[in-house]
Amino acid sequence: MSEQQGTIKVMVVDDHPMWRDAVARDLGESGFEVVATAGDGEQAVRRAKAAVPDVLVLDLNLPAKPGVQVCKEVVAANPALRVLVLSASGEHADVLEAVKSGATGYLLKSASTEELVDAVRRTAVGDPVFTPGLAGLVLGEYRRLASEPGPAQDTDEPKAPRLTERETEVLRLVAKGLSYKQIAERLVISHRTVQNHVQNTLGKLQLHNRVELVRYAIERGLDDE
Repeated sequence: MSEQQGTIKVMVVDDHPMWRDAVARDLGESGFEVVATAGDGEQAVRRAKAAVPDVLVLDLNLPAKPGVQVCKEVVAANPALRVLVLSASGEHADVLEAVKSGATGYLLKSASTEELVDAVRRTAVGDPVFTPGLAGLVLGEYRRLASEPGPAQDTDEPKAPRLTERETEVLRLVAKGLSYKQIAERLVISHRTVQNHVQNTLGKLQLHNRVELVRYAIERGLDDE
């Protein structure tokens, strides 16, 4: 985190100036320190290295260099950097590609300012944050991976982490596409409790090399379902 106690340094990357400025303004007004903005991929990589933000809020559809490539390069240059993708696309392939490239979270541009602010705060501390439906998509991939026996040569790799009964129950409902609100009502628990279960589950799965798991899923064709 940045030197100023409690201040999270954020950089905003988007090729639409009005959208970029609005996001930067909203985050600045919410107490974040916006250290840089960029309008294309190459500029984003250069400025991220110079400004050293804690969180990079990144659009995927960028000129000069695609967002997934920007994500790969900035995370490789600074592994402590967290990337929150803020995209108009909820396409399955885009979400998985972003996670594979090292993004910590993925939020749709339809999210409210409050959801964005909460997502940036969570991303800064390493919480994997996803728009509810997208969390289901990502968790669904991991769930299939966890139930698939790997090839013989992979036997010495760590096994999929164990989830509690409640986490499994929440995961099943999220993977079916239910919103956090619907799950909370069905299980008679609070919305925040559902959110915590999802984040805990993603966090557990993330411990066992998220990037490799997703790459494995894509190579095995599990993301085509």
